[in-house]
Amino acid sequence: MNPDALSAALLAVIAPLAEARRPGSSAGLTADDLPLERPRNRDHGDWASNAALKLGKAVGANPREFAQEIADALAATDGVASVEVAGPGFINIRLEAGAAGALAKTIVDAGAAYGTNETQRGQSINLEFVSANPTGPMHIGHTRWAALGDAIARVLLASGATLVREFYINDAGAQMDRFGRSVLAAIKGEPTPEDGYPGSYIDDLARRVVADLPSILDLAADEQLVEARDRAYALQLADLQASLEKFNVHFDVFFSERTLHAHGPNGEPSLVDEAVDRLRAQGHVFDQDAAVWVRTTDFGDDKDRVIRRSNGEYTYFAADAAYYLNKSDRGFAHKIYLLGADHHGYVHRLKALAGAAGDDPEKDIEVLIGQLVSVNGARLSKRAGNIIELDDLRDWLGTDALRYSLARYPADSPLTLDPEILTKRTNDNPVFYVQYAHARTHNVARNAADSGVDRRAFVPELLDHETESALLGALQEFPRIVAYAAEVREPHRVARYLEELASLYHRWYDTCRVTPLGDEPVTDLHRTRLWLNDATGQVLRNGLDLLGVTAPERM
Repeated sequence: MNPDALSAALLAVIAPLAEARRPGSSAGLTADDLPLERPRNRDHGDWASNAALKLGKAVGANPREFAQEIADALAATDGVASVEVAGPGFINIRLEAGAAGALAKTIVDAGAAYGTNETQRGQSINLEFVSANPTGPMHIGHTRWAALGDAIARVLLASGATLVREFYINDAGAQMDRFGRSVLAAIKGEPTPEDGYPGSYIDDLARRVVADLPSILDLAADEQLVEARDRAYALQLADLQASLEKFNVHFDVFFSERTLHAHGPNGEPSLVDEAVDRLRAQGHVFDQDAAVWVRTTDFGDDKDRVIRRSNGEYTYFAADAAYYLNKSDRGFAHKIYLLGADHHGYVHRLKALAGAAGDDPEKDIEVLIGQLVSVNGARLSKRAGNIIELDDLRDWLGTDALRYSLARYPADSPLTLDPEILTKRTNDNPVFYVQYAHARTHNVARNAADSGVDRRAFVPELLDHETESALLGALQEFPRIVAYAAEVREPHRVARYLEELASLYHRWYDTCRVTPLGDEPVTDLHRTRLWLNDATGQVLRNGLDLLGVTAPERM
């Protein structure tokens, strides 16, 4: 019996009891209103409910008396071994071993689908993250947003959402011209412009541009700049995309900022032009001092925003508006932005923009701010000179250790990684600890096969050892952990769950044998424990996949 089934059984018991005490008191009551918790002390049972405390006043009953009525009725439910009332009205539930153990086969049969759920079904989400400028390599901050953003995407998809991972390419504006001048100067053998981009990666891009267009310096001066800029941009963007793919982060859409400013073939208005008109139609645009403004203070912004200056030039806010509206036009009712630590000012601005566009700022847009991350002993990139590069970190620490560690903490917590721990093959290293547990499940399965133990029999009531009860209880929790991680956008909850599961598995491994000792015959207990072993391996594998981390079969 899984937690959802037990909650449904609890509802079936409580609804008539509540109606008997106060007619109408159970109206609208659902199983979701009756959450179950795992008792900290397993002597108190498998599950605990505070339903009587929560509903006692509504039904006009003393919570403890109501809890006893619930306990007496629930005890007759198939699969429930016993129900006890504790304290002021807590209900402690113990399942029969067979009902609890049946989960092992459920998990093995479900395979990769175990843990998926429908809690985000109907949500159409655009998740934008990383969005690094295509003027240089990605740095350590981008690395955190990549790992975290991709893990958020994975738990949302596992929870039934329709989602697109999107990378916004900042390929318009003054920084692109500075980038182009920097590359052109390197091609000419001249010093980097005062406002240009330093680093040997610029020299590398210059060599690649010349290899692609040997005659670049034979062109007119303005054409040289355009060719140097655009060709180097294409090369650098390809490098960024390759770095992300090597980091096991895939984007569905790379959206170019240039498309927002582009006019149609016959001079049709750009998306930025249209954005001003669309916001004006919503009634939140006004003209003042020859400039065009959006009254974002109507939606909690600290000041109104200029969208078009008096000289006719658009501000960055105009591109933000056009991009937001474009996401809506593409069918995304919900937009999530994962931004760096230096973007706190964007929170109110983007929410105000959603309001000005006619959306609900509290429902239709989320802005998550990731805090800074550092690595003890990390050196600045030799190529870029002033950053720690994603590729360098990946080569040094490994994709799995880096991704797991970056997803293991909430986005809003500053983080310092310890390479000495992350490169150790010991239990002090969290990713090694979890991966080793997974590899151990495969080792157990291989040894079982060698000993003639297979899964031809499954007798769940035999899984009655206290370590098996604890392990099964944790396995039951996985779908809820995934659903909650998706709801609150916190994939670190999956990582912490996996560490607890690994610990429970190691304790079970130390106590309960899957393969017989010596000349002992193979029994149904061995076969049934193999199901539990394989179920644990499946959940560890599913959880690691949600974090973009591999699950090795041997270590």
